[in-house]
Amino acid sequence: MTTNAHLERIGLLGAGNMAGALLSGLLGSKVVEPTQIRASDPRKARLDELRQTHGITTSDTNAEIVDWANILVLAVKPDVVAKVLDECGAKIGARHLVVSIAAGVPIRAIESKLGPGVRVIRAMPNTPAISRAGATAVSAGTAATHADLDVARALFEAVGRVVTVDETLLDAVTGLSGSGPAYVMLFIEALADGGVQAGLPRDVALLLATQTVYGSAKLLLETGEHPARLKDAVTSPGGTTIAGLRALEDAGVRGAIMGAVEQATERAIELGKPRK
Repeated sequence: MTTNAHLERIGLLGAGNMAGALLSGLLGSKVVEPTQIRASDPRKARLDELRQTHGITTSDTNAEIVDWANILVLAVKPDVVAKVLDECGAKIGARHLVVSIAAGVPIRAIESKLGPGVRVIRAMPNTPAISRAGATAVSAGTAATHADLDVARALFEAVGRVVTVDETLLDAVTGLSGSGPAYVMLFIEALADGGVQAGLPRDVALLLATQTVYGSAKLLLETGEHPARLKDAVTSPGGTTIAGLRALEDAGVRGAIMGAVEQATERAIELGKPRK
């Protein structure tokens, strides 16, 4: 098994769906061994599940994980981040790299609960990480180094693709790729409904719609072509595709999608503001 020397001891503070996706990706891609990951969570049933499925060590105490790990993935719900850091923040020091996946919690809020010089990376993954097809953006905190960013990238490359952005852009990332899977699911559902309306059986329509979206995205990633060029490649003069595209343009689909990203971004900004 080939392991990453920088990912020595990874502690998951919180063991929800995204933490579970990260855990599955790291172990499934053989980036680390089960002995290199531990997790804490207040839910005994969840910890039992992780032990049985992945063979990792677990704890119901965050402080125990902090004492053991050199990389801490802060994977709790945003509204309990402050409570968790109040509980064990004093134990987190310069030897730790803290990687937060708590949506909407700014780096400054995390750093304010920790000692000086603690390195913090904020990450915004999305749910396709569960299938190792995620899109994650990472941003560095005040004391974080390029090497720390490389470690964070290695974590999330185990479950998909990673980009590095300034933290000021993470709300836009939330509006696009964080919320984006919901937009795509809506499109797949509508595409399948169109097939049913045209006479296809429901299961056939849904399979064709899903595979079409998957295949189109894969084609785009593998060729590196601009999506407009790939669209034009299937659009014959006077043909079926241009007729369908005209219907989409008439319905304002392009503008609606842009508006969805914009509104989700604005909502992410609101949620990230300090509570009064």
